[in-house]
Amino acid sequence: MLTSVCPKIPMRNKAATKQFYVNQLGFAELGDYGDYLMVKKDDVEIHLFEYKDLNPLENYGQVYIRCTDVEQLNDTCMAKGLTYAKYGKLETKPWGQKEFALLDPDHNLLTFGEGV
Repeated sequence: MLTSVCPKIPMRNKAATKQFYVNQLGFAELGDYGDYLMVKKDDVEIHLFEYKDLNPLENYGQVYIRCTDVEQLNDTCMAKGLTYAKYGKLETKPWGQKEFALLDPDHNLLTFGEGV
């Protein structure tokens, strides 16, 4: 029986990645194991692995995170100076989700969505 999913996405610099996920997005550090970092917020867990040769402009890592009160989360992210991914501003999509998207330091796309 499946119980959860923890996406694994690449990172080049663990300090920059921790800064973004922990200090900017409010995740807690769950584990730091050399070239592997795990963060968690509420029921969402993301694993990041070191990939020093990653070209962020060629990175296609993506995570879709369902949430409640997406407008509040959007406001919090904008107040912290986080910038939207291209076409990532908060809006209601044709598939019935209100969502916005950010890029982490390595251009992993993080989309936050709530059903309307």
